[in-house]
Amino acid sequence: MKGSEYYMKKTDLNELRKDPLLGRWVAVLSRSMAPEEYALPQPDTNEGTCPLCRGREEEAPREIMSIREPGGGNAWLTRVIPNFNPVFKIEGDLGRRGNGMYDRMNSIGANEIIIESPDHMRPPEDIGLDQMTKVIMTYRDRITDLEKDPRLRYTLIYKNAGRNAGEVFSHPLSHLASTPVIPKRVKEELDGAKQYFGYKERCIFCDIMREELRVGARVINETRYFMAFCPYASKFPFETWIMPKRHSCTFQDIRHDEIEDMALILSGMLKKLRTLFRGISFNYFIHTAPNRVPRKDHWHTLGEDFHWHLEIMPRFLNTSGFEWGSGFYILPTSPEDASKYLREA
Repeated sequence: MKGSEYYMKKTDLNELRKDPLLGRWVAVLSRSMAPEEYALPQPDTNEGTCPLCRGREEEAPREIMSIREPGGGNAWLTRVIPNFNPVFKIEGDLGRRGNGMYDRMNSIGANEIIIESPDHMRPPEDIGLDQMTKVIMTYRDRITDLEKDPRLRYTLIYKNAGRNAGEVFSHPLSHLASTPVIPKRVKEELDGAKQYFGYKERCIFCDIMREELRVGARVINETRYFMAFCPYASKFPFETWIMPKRHSCTFQDIRHDEIEDMALILSGMLKKLRTLFRGISFNYFIHTAPNRVPRKDHWHTLGEDFHWHLEIMPRFLNTSGFEWGSGFYILPTSPEDASKYLREA
């Protein structure tokens, strides 16, 4: 027996998987890392000096909107304010112009902080289902309002939890960025979904859901209106997608009963991650359809081919030069094993 043949028999081979939406390849390592093998930093707090806490409203920028206690109470439950140092500002014109062969425009848009809870030490998933429902309602209302501005093409809701995920304040919060262009990562999804629909005349996201439910190995949780699963070609270990079962391209069209169901499954997923990994850093973000008001005739099949969803990205690893240079991700825990750990958490 040759040495190479002996080695291959003794060693499980790593697997390459292709993401059907973006056409990107990932390497899934044959030996999956267990949760206890991931080293995580310990959380810290700046409670007592936080300008986002209830009672310190004067230390933060002027309120944009809030959801308050029922019955006319003045105490807020969720609150939206402008970012302290916004990259995008709502005032002004786009001012599109050329600079030689290059294109420029003004940084028009919106940067907002969505304060998810009045309690500095308790995120909404720990306060109760009603609080997480109010957070999701706030997301919906802000996207709906900003969609009316014809200068804006896309609004991204995202969360940075933990220092490794870009967290600045330890108070529970999310962010909003509304931009005059469609971000590249979103554009790749839109193009991939459109190409798939053009070939098969079906929504790729609906097909992915059907396949995941058929196989079952990567499904973590299923509710009446949503499912949570680890994608077949995940970019990061324990990456999780939450997707509505009802086909809809825009998050802001979510129904009230779906909001409550989304609050249930999102709260459950965040608690599972924290059960497995104490002090975990993660990002999540909502990918929804772009603002179609300025170019209604441009998105011919968008309502049929795109499907909004929320992606959760745990932050265990530092991206290497290979991954930055190639766009080729390496996955040390398989999606099948990750979903099993999460189901059992």
